[in-house]
Amino acid sequence: MHMCLSCFYIDGYSYQENEIVAQNVKDGHDVVVLASTETFNDKRELDYLSASSYMGSDGARVIRFDYWKWLPHKIARKIRGFHGIYKQLCAEKPDVVLFHGLCAWELLSLIRYKKNFPDVKIYLDSHEDFNNSARGFVSRFFLHYLFYRTIFRMSLPYVEKVLCISKDTTLFVSDFYGAPDTLLEFFPLGGAVLSDGEYVGRRERAREQLGVKPEDLLFVQTGKMDSVKKIIESLEAFSSVATSANVKFYLAGYLYDDVKERALELIASDDRIVYLGWNSTEDLRSLLCAADVYVQPGSQSATMQMSLCCRCVVMLDDVLSHKPFVTTNGWLLNAEMSLERAFAEAVRSYENRKIFEMSNESHRIAAELLDYKKLSQRILV
Repeated sequence: MHMCLSCFYIDGYSYQENEIVAQNVKDGHDVVVLASTETFNDKRELDYLSASSYMGSDGARVIRFDYWKWLPHKIARKIRGFHGIYKQLCAEKPDVVLFHGLCAWELLSLIRYKKNFPDVKIYLDSHEDFNNSARGFVSRFFLHYLFYRTIFRMSLPYVEKVLCISKDTTLFVSDFYGAPDTLLEFFPLGGAVLSDGEYVGRRERAREQLGVKPEDLLFVQTGKMDSVKKIIESLEAFSSVATSANVKFYLAGYLYDDVKERALELIASDDRIVYLGWNSTEDLRSLLCAADVYVQPGSQSATMQMSLCCRCVVMLDDVLSHKPFVTTNGWLLNAEMSLERAFAEAVRSYENRKIFEMSNESHRIAAELLDYKKLSQRILV
């Protein structure tokens, strides 16, 4: 059982919750997802579905629950209390539970279930860090420290491990939430690591469909693109540095209003830049196989891990959580390594063919750290 009550679970996406559920299904397990009603609408904005039960796109049964009705919705969605969770746990009788996120009242329902069914194995995974959580005084002290943290610490005697998706998360859970180091494990967002044959086949087909020649160097940036993702900086740096006709820059994702006008101007001014719009998970995977360099100068994104699984060389913001994934396979962007310099070095690496060795290093890192076939097994032992 995957309990996605502290986060969203959205059909058809490639987030960790989707990928690990799909892998559990592929491995032959009976998988059920207990989820909130949160989703994204066509504009990639937060929206809500109705409570329901159905077969999800990842191959698992999905049961969506309403927030408590006796509280205002705005408060109930922060507390993350739902109608019927304990009853559903008793009905499903899971052997293993992975509770995604640490911030939810419903951890108490899971503790209650563990007390009554002590053989169940419970894993918690944490996506929280100070980049995305506890940023204001009210949120940090009242919501996280007094409320979420108290519930989390009550759960510690009943869990096998607390799985942290990044080094920033590990520090947050250890230092702020007070989890003992003995319970913490690094459990990064992963991906599907492709075989040589599947990778080459996808790459050749995708580059042909996209109009990218075998000799072209292809940069790719993806996701929900706003000012925080630094898409404008990427486009300006690319156009100023990468001047060769056989260097391309493809964008896949959703352009938000705060950058849309300027981004479209830059795209229109350089015929080597192509905006593809929003891609499905499989189309995104194929695009990343076609790419040579994945560009992510702004905030963190789960697509970074997918890019490594697709053997991309990477250009990433120099933050703690990116450091395990960059050795000789790319560039960490900082005061010394600007976007302009990284684009220039990527072009030189392509010209002297060093970039192919860098691609192989990305593949090694992905196979060692990010393969969901391996990650999914860690909650079954």
